[in-house]
Amino acid sequence: MEKRVTKKEIVKMLLKNNELDAQDEEELLDLLIDQPIAIDVDKQEESKMTMSDKIADKVSEVCGSWLFIIVFMAFLLGWVILNTVILIGDKSIDPYPFILLNLVLSCVSALQAPIIMMSQNRQAAKDSLRNQNDYRTDLKSELILESLHDQMDAILRNQKRIFRYIQGLDDEDEVKKD
Repeated sequence: MEKRVTKKEIVKMLLKNNELDAQDEEELLDLLIDQPIAIDVDKQEESKMTMSDKIADKVSEVCGSWLFIIVFMAFLLGWVILNTVILIGDKSIDPYPFILLNLVLSCVSALQAPIIMMSQNRQAAKDSLRNQNDYRTDLKSELILESLHDQMDAILRNQKRIFRYIQGLDDEDEVKKD
């Protein structure tokens, strides 16, 4: 019969491709074997969010919506109509090449892009934390399955032993009857 691998050996085999130092590996082994590891990444990240993070997320949410696109298109169309059709001539705020409109659009883009990037960076960090949590959960599940497999093997060995013992008694009973 083949030798069963221990839990720590399984984890070491799974971690050997990672670049963890010995202390981190031991901490991970202890964490996986002795403690529950599932965490709510969203709650953990939400508790760490600063006001600027919340604002960046809200700006990204608003600027990435169809409502924003429709309202912004209506604004641009209104600007063009206001400055070409309604206010003709010298009364126009921003005549045809729409230099003021270009300045407004450039300013909006210059502010909007970094805010959206801040939100995306925070989301990437959150995804990384979620991936690490999934990895640890998968490792723990593997350890539990290995343990259950070992326990099932022990039960089957005991069951075979009991079956042989019972068969041995039945054989002796038939010998006595003859």
